[in-house]
Amino acid sequence: MVSFMSVLVGLALVRPLGAAAKWVVVHQASSGLVVHRSSMRRVNNSRVHYVKVPKSYAHVKKTSATHEIKATKGKAVTFKTKYLLPYPGKNGQRWGNPQSIAISKSNYMYIVYCPTNVKNRGRIVRFDMALLAKLGVDKSPKVLQSAYVKHHGRYSASQKRIQKAIKVGPTFTTGHGQSLAYNYKTKALYMWRDTEKSARVPTSMWGVIQHIDSKSLRPDRAVRFRLASGGMRVPGGHTLAFDKSGNAYFWSNPGIGGYVYKGKISAHHVKFRLTSQILRHIPGTRIQSMGYNPVRHRLYMVSDGSIASFPTKRLNGRGSLTNGSFEWSGLSPKRELEGLAYDSAGHGYLLTNHNPEVLVANKY
Repeated sequence: MVSFMSVLVGLALVRPLGAAAKWVVVHQASSGLVVHRSSMRRVNNSRVHYVKVPKSYAHVKKTSATHEIKATKGKAVTFKTKYLLPYPGKNGQRWGNPQSIAISKSNYMYIVYCPTNVKNRGRIVRFDMALLAKLGVDKSPKVLQSAYVKHHGRYSASQKRIQKAIKVGPTFTTGHGQSLAYNYKTKALYMWRDTEKSARVPTSMWGVIQHIDSKSLRPDRAVRFRLASGGMRVPGGHTLAFDKSGNAYFWSNPGIGGYVYKGKISAHHVKFRLTSQILRHIPGTRIQSMGYNPVRHRLYMVSDGSIASFPTKRLNGRGSLTNGSFEWSGLSPKRELEGLAYDSAGHGYLLTNHNPEVLVANKY
């Protein structure tokens, strides 16, 4: 448990987040990691195939057209364009690279943008999907893409209606920005603040989990802790997902196979355990995202051009994953897959870059 003193220290540290906003960082005294090395076992999940990151990603030629990403190997699935994301952003802002996606029970879609011209900073933009559907955006995704493109120096009436479905948050320290996730049990948004010296090189071994205020779209509190146990030290994660019971997950590749971590996150305390199974096969070079389907109760590990999944119940106790637990899809074209999120009905939404868009799956 977090000590009373560590809570006091954390609550005493108040950082400004704007002219009128403050937020609290709790410094957790105890370790945030549990590891039982003696119980680790290897899972030969040969259904999953490793896909190398391409030398160059596929860039769409017609940026205002709808697109498809299909499974050419493994489990059949087709993703089709749902939203062509606004370009440029509000007031001509360079929102930059979309890095992660989360969808709430109330049908809000949250996108983390991290511009390439700044380091470790970004913003969250919220989209009201129900209102967008009423405005016909589902049938014509390009009208969302041009929501902030003025014609003859002004916005049209239809553009102004679409803009009301979009809320743009302020910039803050996001780190890489890949980990925005929605907790189905508490209805809260969380993300790692995984700042980097350079690509995939963390600034420190500290883990920081930020709670995101869903109205202001910026952090209002955080927990800072160490992921260390028995000589094992893990930098803060780059992915995050929650199941319907409020359990948190992230995955990593330390070089000997896939590690999956399961834990709990509260206002003052974070605890993860390294689940007792090493995945011999991971989906690809780059760790891009982790998603959770609340209907099928499966966790999804996303790499570029490759998605693998397995049921959460197979992580309980010492774990019971087998090769038959896994589903895998190899996708084409090889777009940069930034995130995968599911709505409460179990529909999958895939966030891609080069051209920024969200595609929806034709099946669960």
